[in-house]
Amino acid sequence: MNNYSPLITQAPVAQRTAVYLDHHATTPVDPRVAEVAVRMMVEEFGNANGVENVHGEHAASAVAEAKDKVARLLQAEPDDVHFTSGSTEAIQLAISHSIATHRSPLKIAVSRVEHKAVIDTALRAERLGLAAVAWIEVDDKARIDRSSYERILQNGIDLVCVMAANNEVGTIYPVEEIVRNAREHGVDVLIDATQAVGRMQLNLDELSAAYVVLSGHKIYGPKGIGALISPIFERASVFGLQGAHHPTPNVSGIAALGYACELMHVEGEAESRRLSHLRDLLQERLARLVPGLVVNGDEAARLPHNLHVSAPGALNEIVLGRLRGKVSISTGSACNTGAQEPSHVLRAMRLPDSRIESCLRIGLGRTTTASDIELAAIQIAQAINDVRTDLSGDIDV
Repeated sequence: MNNYSPLITQAPVAQRTAVYLDHHATTPVDPRVAEVAVRMMVEEFGNANGVENVHGEHAASAVAEAKDKVARLLQAEPDDVHFTSGSTEAIQLAISHSIATHRSPLKIAVSRVEHKAVIDTALRAERLGLAAVAWIEVDDKARIDRSSYERILQNGIDLVCVMAANNEVGTIYPVEEIVRNAREHGVDVLIDATQAVGRMQLNLDELSAAYVVLSGHKIYGPKGIGALISPIFERASVFGLQGAHHPTPNVSGIAALGYACELMHVEGEAESRRLSHLRDLLQERLARLVPGLVVNGDEAARLPHNLHVSAPGALNEIVLGRLRGKVSISTGSACNTGAQEPSHVLRAMRLPDSRIESCLRIGLGRTTTASDIELAAIQIAQAINDVRTDLSGDIDV
């Protein structure tokens, strides 16, 4: 008798009771996506490289179908979709490919507020003598400084790295204009669309960016799967191994990512409207309950599910401790957690220490309800006000 159950039905108590508002760090796998992944692991388990039998044919077909779904969401060509283990690997492959196909050292322009995966990869290439990094400055809302960007383009550059939307404060960037300006100077662009996919319009056919990256676990897919979308990328060129054997595809992850993209294509617009409304409601509630609350980032152009605030006088790590088991939020990028250093994004925005030390990143998601928002607002506000009282700090806003 088969007692196999494809979905985990019992979660730890903390996961069942705490309101989850950390969707920038990761999203729960949509049960519909999980069912696709399980089916591919248990029923359609063939090796997509072994097309000499029907199991391999079915797996290869699933990979091709997933490419179509990813491409449809981003209005790209299916042949330009290259699956990876996530955004970090996609970023590393893109920069490595650019190094291999340009003169050495590669001149890379990176905005000050890029994800650490981009910054660390670029700086490592610079340490190895393979690249020279130039920095694009931002303003106090994390918006690109146009004069800084134009100056860098005029000085000569090979690759511009800019995100479609910021993973901390949610600011959305004018990627169409950024790419257009770069192409006028003959410069390639790498766009980190990890947080933006399905939440803002991205037409890669019209955008003509050299590289675009995404990750499954930010759009209700599983961890360990992502994609690099590029019309110029050839994996063999990165390593100089022409004719090298292709690794065995992660078919279950690929199929799940494809279906997650399909759901975002079909449901993303309506979901974004709903979350934008709930985010605005949460912002209004917190502003009323927390004196001196400050919203960080560009409120006129930000991700619909993002709310990034500061409450000067309430150290964020202490606030998170008071919220443990009640509301799950964060202070910034999950890749920086535990690093004991201020957010490089907020530093680049030149915010005062009082705002940096009290920042909270809140990310709504597909399962967030209005009752979650009401409860979270009360819990977050109480934690902030209690910490302020305990610290008795009169910090300049």
